[in-house]
This record gives sequence, C-alpha cells and structure tokens, in this order.
Amino acid sequence: MTTVAIHSNEAETFSPVDNLAAVYKALADPLRLTILRLLMNESFGVLELCRVLDIRQSALSHHLKILANAELVSTRREGNSIFYRRAFLSGDDSYRRMKARIYEQIDALPVSTTMAKKIQQIQVERSQLSLNFFNRNADKFHEKQGLIVAHEDYAATLHDVINSLGLDDTASVLEVGPGEGHLLVELAPLFKSLTGLDNSKDMLQRSEQAVKAAGYNHVDLLLGDTGYAKKQRLRCDLIIFEMVLHHISSPAKTFKHCASLLNPGGQLLIVELSPHDQDWVRDSCGDLWLGFEKQDLDRWADKYGLQSGPSSYLQLRNGFQIQIRVFNRGHLY
Repeated sequence: MTTVAIHSNEAETFSPVDNLAAVYKALADPLRLTILRLLMNESFGVLELCRVLDIRQSALSHHLKILANAELVSTRREGNSIFYRRAFLSGDDSYRRMKARIYEQIDALPVSTTMAKKIQQIQVERSQLSLNFFNRNADKFHEKQGLIVAHEDYAATLHDVINSLGLDDTASVLEVGPGEGHLLVELAPLFKSLTGLDNSKDMLQRSEQAVKAAGYNHVDLLLGDTGYAKKQRLRCDLIIFEMVLHHISSPAKTFKHCASLLNPGGQLLIVELSPHDQDWVRDSCGDLWLGFEKQDLDRWADKYGLQSGPSSYLQLRNGFQIQIRVFNRGHLY
C-alpha cells in the first residue's frame, strides 16, 4: 500500500517500509495508546482531549499528527472545531489485520477513573447544550427543524420502511425524541404499545398535546433518555430515532443502550442527516453533530451486536441528505 503524507504541504509518497515504521512509531508511546483507547467509540475535539488527558494543546497536537500520519486517526470538521476519531480500517490497507488485532488489545485496556469522570462531564455538558436549546425553543421547534428538513419530505419513505419490517400491531414501539409528536400520531393506529421518550419536559408536553388532540389514549410518554429507559427495564421490538441522533451527546452510548432495550429480533430505525458542513444549524437548530458517516453508524451498531439492514438515502433540494437506516438485534446477542 502506498499512502500520502497527511500533514505535508506537498504530496509525498512513502514506501511500505516507511508506512510500517510510521505505524510502529505511533504505537510506541503510552499516551498515544491512551488516545486510541479513548477514541474506541467516541470522537472528541482537541480541547476535549486536552481536558481528559490533562495535556497542553501543543503537546497533544504533536501526538495526534503522528497518529494521523500512521492512518490510525482521522479528522472531521464540526463547525469551527476539529474532531478526532479512529480511522476506519479500509480493505486495501496492507496492515488492516495487524491494526485490528492491536485495536482489540488496546480496547481491553481500562480507562482510569479520573479520565472516565472527565469524559462523563464532557457528555453532560454536550447534553445540557442540546437540552437548553429545546427548553428555550419548544414553541419554535417545527419552524427551526423546517430550516433543514420537514417531516413531510421523507415521511412516505419512512413509512414504507416501517411497513417492510413485518411488525404486527402487538409490537412494542419506542420513539426517542418525538418532538411535536407527528410520528407518534402516525404510528398510534398501527401499534397498541407505543411510547415516546424525551429528556425535555417542554417537548414531551407538546407530544402529549398532539397525541390527545388526535384522540389516542394508549401512548405512553416518559421523561428521560435511553439510559433512563434501560434502568426502567423497558423492552422494545422497534426503536425509532427521527432526526434526533445529532442532538445526543454520545451516539455510541445510545447504540449500546438500544441494544439492551431491544428484544431478540428487535430493530433500531434511524432517520438522520448525512455529513454536511452547515455550521449554522448548531445555533439555529441546537445540533451537536453535523450529520453522521454511514461507517460511524455501522461501527457503533456492530460493536453492540446490531446488524445493518435495509437503508434508504434521500437527497434534499437544500443540499442536505437524509439517511434512513435499519439495524437488527440478533436472537443470540
């Protein structure tokens, strides 16, 4: 495999020996191994990693450059911030099997209590940013969401996907982040056991108003997140996230929760934005993430025993792309 230096101003070709040496160099440092461990499922900004590792930004940037040159981490711009994650292992990587084996060993390493607490605090801060937005803008949610995409733009495709899942009316269905309750109202005639889960009291009240106005009294509404649902031992045959995952502080942890909430053979359905560079959605719509790569969703699903199923991609006139993804929980997980 021949690669090109990531941090060089001019394209520079390296030999296979150079590439292998870069990998070994990147792994020959305890701090860099720790960075790779922290990026096992999550992506972090540079300043967030500085907090977790208690290290200066200049020193961290040096280590990240070495990891990037070895193609062990990759970057993604989220507005004005650069987020780091583990690089996906491509099929044409000559060292794919070696890196995969190394990742297995790294992932077995424990994260210190101090670092774990700092990561938890970062996730709490992310969640609070999103929650504050919805608490301030509950009455304007439909208007702001419409700046990106309206439910009507993909509703027909979404219902086609739901109908294709083969669920009967006794299936237990959970919608996370139901917003103003549009999908709950559409699903209420189809399922006898339907629950809406939201961590914003104001948004949950709007869902309740929509459901009651439509004349349905069998829809349960819970205040909390998927972690709360897990503690309540909620069990589901279908979990739906409709344009919600980009508001969640730790999507990887959400996949973990969903895997535990799903009954054997249950399904996770995600309607989400593909990656984009429209940073204005952070302030206008309360988004924490600028969409998601297909590989990100696949990796998180695979990590927690969920298998990729049907998918659909819709290109919108304003340049955004919607991805509708289904993940299945096997009977043996």
